[in-house]
Amino acid sequence: MENEIFDLLLSKGNFKQDIYDQTCKGFESMRNIALDFEKEYNLKYKNANPRINVEVTNISDFEFSLKFATDMLVFMMHTNVFEFPRAHDVFKLPYVKEDVSRSYCGIINIYNFLADSFKYNRINDSGYLIGRIFINKDNHYYIEGKHEMGLQFNNFSQNVFEDKFRAEVLAASVKYAINFDLLTPPYDNLKEITVLDVKQLEMQNMTLKTAKRMGFKFQSDKEDTKS
Repeated sequence: MENEIFDLLLSKGNFKQDIYDQTCKGFESMRNIALDFEKEYNLKYKNANPRINVEVTNISDFEFSLKFATDMLVFMMHTNVFEFPRAHDVFKLPYVKEDVSRSYCGIINIYNFLADSFKYNRINDSGYLIGRIFINKDNHYYIEGKHEMGLQFNNFSQNVFEDKFRAEVLAASVKYAINFDLLTPPYDNLKEITVLDVKQLEMQNMTLKTAKRMGFKFQSDKEDTKS
């Protein structure tokens, strides 16, 4: 009985560690590609417009940010391994039906924030999950995301998370964030503030929440906001 448990522990542990290693490799490559993006921009374009900055910040082993103009992308790798729910579309793929273990993945989340939210420590501001990358033991990947993020990279059977595709994912994320504009919040959401809000604003720790779609629903979010 003990041997059976130990065998299961070893096989499942090694299997999940393989996925973790693949995800770590992909995440570190994404970080390096972001650093190359920063370097290339600063070499070619920074002097043309010094007001537009591109900057990568290493936050931890599992998190980094890429700031460009008024936007910031935060890349966060989860340290655990997950399996897709059985009702998910990936289980319809022959690729997964042939080997169910391919449905286990590591995850890299990509969030879009306003750069000023961090600059001015506006801790109540919101960021948006614009994409999450699932990476399995074969280094195949699947992306759930907004607009082209979710459509361009969803061939789980064929897509291998190599540098070429990592660079394309980064470029698509930057492009999406640039085109995802800040809209004026509805008047009624802001018509009252407290003295505390004003005092905290004076200390540049504003409690009035700011986000790109505050109070609005846009087309790609309709399915996410159903009650």
